[in-house]
Order: sequence, then C-alpha cells, then structure tokens
Amino acid sequence: MTQPARKVRVRFAPSPTGPLHIGGVRTALYNYLFARQHGGELVFRIEDTDSTRFVPGAEEYIIEAFRWLGIEFDEGVSFGGAHGPYRQSERRDIYRRYMRQLLDEGKAYIAFDTPEELEVRRKETENFQYDAHTRNSMRNSLTLPAEEAERLVAEGAQYVVRFKIEPDQDITVHDLIRGDVHVNSSVLDDKVLYKSADDLPTYHLANIVDDHLMQISHVIRGEEWLPSAPLHVLLYRAFGWEDSMPAFAHLPLLLKPDGKGKLSKRDGDRLGFPVFPLEWKDPATGAVSSGYRESGYLPAAVINFLALLGWNPGDDEEILSLEALVDKFDITKCSRSGAKFDYVKGQWFNREYLQRTPDAALAPAFDAVLRENGIEAPMERVEAVVGMMKMKKISFIRELWPLCDFFFISPQTYTTEDKFVRKNWKAETAGEMRTLAALLKDVSPFDVENLRQAVDTWTETSGVKPWNAWRVCLVGTGKGPDMYELAAFLGKAETLSRMERAIQALSEGQA
Repeated sequence: MTQPARKVRVRFAPSPTGPLHIGGVRTALYNYLFARQHGGELVFRIEDTDSTRFVPGAEEYIIEAFRWLGIEFDEGVSFGGAHGPYRQSERRDIYRRYMRQLLDEGKAYIAFDTPEELEVRRKETENFQYDAHTRNSMRNSLTLPAEEAERLVAEGAQYVVRFKIEPDQDITVHDLIRGDVHVNSSVLDDKVLYKSADDLPTYHLANIVDDHLMQISHVIRGEEWLPSAPLHVLLYRAFGWEDSMPAFAHLPLLLKPDGKGKLSKRDGDRLGFPVFPLEWKDPATGAVSSGYRESGYLPAAVINFLALLGWNPGDDEEILSLEALVDKFDITKCSRSGAKFDYVKGQWFNREYLQRTPDAALAPAFDAVLRENGIEAPMERVEAVVGMMKMKKISFIRELWPLCDFFFISPQTYTTEDKFVRKNWKAETAGEMRTLAALLKDVSPFDVENLRQAVDTWTETSGVKPWNAWRVCLVGTGKGPDMYELAAFLGKAETLSRMERAIQALSEGQA
C-alpha cells in the first residue's frame, strides 16, 4: 500500500437534519480507519448551511453516537482545533470572501430569477438546465445592466450566486476506488453557490472552501456525492487551488437486504432491525426509532460488521478488532458496487462478540434486564450467571432471561406434561433423587469441585445416571448449564429445597 505524499487529513461532515444513518456511520468509520492507518487526523465538521432542515438535538445525537462506537475525532465541533470554527453556519464571513472573489473574477454571477420564473422555463423546455446555453436569456447580472443588478441587491431583492461553468471542458476526477472518472463540463449546470435568503452558501461552495482551509487531503464520502465531484474539481481550478485538491474516494451504497435500492429506515421497520446507531425520538412527532445501542448490540460488533460492508481484508478472517481493521484497511480495495445490508450477519457478529466479551463487562446490561423482571441480585451473582450462559446461542443479552430465569426463581410447577420431564422421571426416579439429596447434605464446601467428586463417585458405584432428573428438580425442564455449576450457584439449602418440592410434586402427580 503506497503512502500518501502529503499529511493525511480527512473529515466527516454530517448535516444536523435528524438521526445519523448507519451508512453515515460506515463513511465515518472508513475515514477513521484511513486516518489512523496513515498517522493522520480526522476532522468533525457540521454542515448546517440548510437552515430550513435543522433539527434540534441532531448534532448532540451524532456526537454521542460516535462516543458510543469508539470512533475518536482529532479536531472539530466539540473537540476544538486550529482550523475552526467547524460549524458552517459560523463561517459566513469566510464564505462571503471567497464568493466575492469568484464574482470579481467573473467566475460567478448573481441571478435574480424567482422560483416561479424558473418553473415556467422548466415547463417550456424539456430537461431545462441553467447553463452557458440558457443563462443569457435569464434574469441575472450577465444580462441586466450593472446599475440595475446593484440596485436590486441594494433594495434587498432575493438572489443566488451561480458558478459560471464554461462549456466543453474535460474534467477528470481521480477516484481511489473507481479510477479516473471523465466528464465534460457541458453536462453540468451553473450550480447555486450562495442564497441571499438565509445568507449562507450551498454545500458546494462551503465544502470546497472548508476542505481547502482545513487542509483536507482526502475526501472519503458516499457514492451519492460522485456526481458533484466534477463541479468541485472546477471550483478548485477556479480558485487556483489545484495543488491542494484532495484525493477522492466515493464509497458504494448500502443496499436493501432484499430487493433493489438503497437501505432505508422503512427496510429496518419492515424486517425488524435498526438503521440508526442510537435510539432517536423525533422532536416534531414524538415517533421513536430503534437504535443499535438500545437493541443490545455491542459497539465493537457494529464496527466490525460495518467495516466489512463494501470492503474485506482479502482473507477469510471476519472477527477483527478496531486495531486490526486499522492495520488491514485499504481504501483502494473497496467495492465499486453496492453492499447488501445483511442484518442477520450483523446479529451473528454480535453473538460472536458477546462470547468474547469478559463476563464483568456484560453483567451490568444483564442486571438491567433482571431489574426489569423484578429481580435484584448482587453483581457477582449476575456476573456468574452471564459466565455460565453466554455461550448459548444468543445474539443479545436480553435473550438470556428466558433461558436462565430459574437461577433466580425456583420452578413453580413440576409436570409430566413437559416432554423433558416425562422422558426423565420414571417410577424409580423419586427414590434416586432422595438418595442424591441425602448425599448432597454432607457435601462441604458446596462447590463445583466437591459436588463433582461426590456425585461422580456415587454414580460409578450405583450405576445411576441422575443428571437429567436432577435438572428436572432444579430447573423444572430441560434447560440450563452444567448441573454442578448450577447447584453450586444455588447453594445447598436452595438445591435441597427444590429437590424436595420436585420429588413431592411428581410423586403425587401434581401439575
């Protein structure tokens, strides 16, 4: 892998228009991996130039999501740095200066066309485009006398500033994933760079200026921004910044798990998986959308899962820590085609990470589940249950409760209607369990090692195989961990009490 010629500085620049989509998380992750691999820096910038779409709480949500995921930024909004401010709405004076430069050099012009006038032209001309072929028939500073244009601005008439694109220029976008992309400028329209209505630039001007001033070396973003790349190349040329132009890498889209098209929230609602990193409550409607954190996913599992959607390390290894991903990541090996969002694979990753996570780290989450079910237990006992049961085929901690409620609640009924009970409780079983109970009374200390030695010795001499019937006594059915671990956890008094109740209930045929 070749080392970049200049210091690597990348940025993630979301808009605070709502919750962060999981596709945006993947884009941020790839920026992070690329920066860390090359000893570079990751900048967090907020694109809030579209004031009409601002949603309260969205910016804080985005920051909290990355904090949970463990993706760390080096500078930016809430992190500080030498290139601020990093919120675009706070950079108006900077953008005005560069907009004025383009106007003064004749590379941009002021357009006064109203939305209604533009709509008329679109109806009159199929595939109407505001460009070199049509601009001279529109109402702008190229067609109006200079005094009239100045008067309109002075009187507060609303206007936009458009980039003046010269036709028939060859543009090449050097893309690290897709190779060279060639476009002729004649297919581009004169994009709006600034709107007087809110005194803010559009995405196109703001991003180019910010990337230049913040010394961004590589722009890694979603495939949907590829059509804007030729325009950005032209803007770099217009400002004379060709030598500082960043390298581009346009990532493949995340696609629906089934069918065609890109992944949407509706797909998650329909198939039962989150598309946002954290739970989101819409401040306008109160509607709640599920999040990976609240659904019980581990952040490391989400990171690992997302990293392999559109890129792979070139081997069969799937479980990769963040450090391993940094080491193996190669932006040039990303797929050009979209990646199917295999949410079932995401659940598999979570299961793998659950099994690899220390019991103590999982215990607080299971303790919360216990409390929801009215159980309060010392944390060391919660941790012990997690250790005994997490290797079961569960994908989320919440799935432990129905598998191990018996650790905290003794069986309320013993019935031969249960298939496991019927199979393992015979006429002679009650007597065998009484013998086993008498044996257990003398085991001290009542721990796994002593239980195993006492019971195994008895089974060898007696020929009795008591484990399934013993499980019936302690659990009420055919689930649970190793019997010695279970009995040791319950303790001598609870173990003997459950055995006595089971023997009585099943001997009397009670349900």
